[in-house]
Amino acid sequence: MVEVKKITKSILKDVIRKRPADSFKGTYGKIVLIGGSQNFGGAIIMASLAAVYSGAGLVTTVTDPSNQASLHDWLPEAMFVDWNKFDQAEPIIKAADVIVIGPGLGTDNHAFDMLTKVFEIVSKGQKLVIDGSALTLVAANNMKLPTDSLNILTPHQMEWQRVSGIKIADQSPENNQAVAKQLNAIVVVKSHRTQVYANDTIYENTGGTPAQATGGMGDTLTGMVGGFTAQFKDTPKAVLAAVYSHSAIADKLAEKQYVVMPHQISESLPKFMHKNQAE
Repeated sequence: MVEVKKITKSILKDVIRKRPADSFKGTYGKIVLIGGSQNFGGAIIMASLAAVYSGAGLVTTVTDPSNQASLHDWLPEAMFVDWNKFDQAEPIIKAADVIVIGPGLGTDNHAFDMLTKVFEIVSKGQKLVIDGSALTLVAANNMKLPTDSLNILTPHQMEWQRVSGIKIADQSPENNQAVAKQLNAIVVVKSHRTQVYANDTIYENTGGTPAQATGGMGDTLTGMVGGFTAQFKDTPKAVLAAVYSHSAIADKLAEKQYVVMPHQISESLPKFMHKNQAE
């Protein structure tokens, strides 16, 4: 049996730091989020909301133009780029510290072309968070992950089955770790007790509630992973802190609510992070 370490509250003060007085928006990272087809605009809006509320310095959302009004209504802090104008998006993607692709992306030819272009232009030093339908496209087209970027995969168990070839019933820590090593990626397998595979170590989250069983919960976690890894230098620990924070906030909300809305987690993040920051 392999050792599985628990993700506990102690990870927060390891990661979340008091902000220095001389910092500015550039200190906290540039993040680009790509996704949100006409039918699934909510997914990329929720991911973008989580990135901004978790403290990322500059957030740009590359999405279908039908989502622009809703995006700015929910989130005036985010910049917008029409995903049909990739020539405008490309320099912003190249300049980003973190790229998130997949929430609401879809699996049509346009989505595949976007994913292919992103994989081609990511470079050394960038972090690439791959989620949702982007993972389905990777699996369906046998796409190789980029070798220059630090890749973070955030699948739910069915998406992980597609990418890894491991059936849900066989997704043991040992089997999952073997494929995560082959992919040379940090893998967050979302479930009742989410597990994170990073640096040859397996971590299991200790929080979570059935009140989180609603659409957009995974998109919010993905945006938080993007926001945390944009700001905090230790990427594996930043991922663990995002996973823990996501469920800890939900657990608190669920004490008084039957259902927790994903956007409520995002809106709770600034106070939660302030409460749990280290000096």
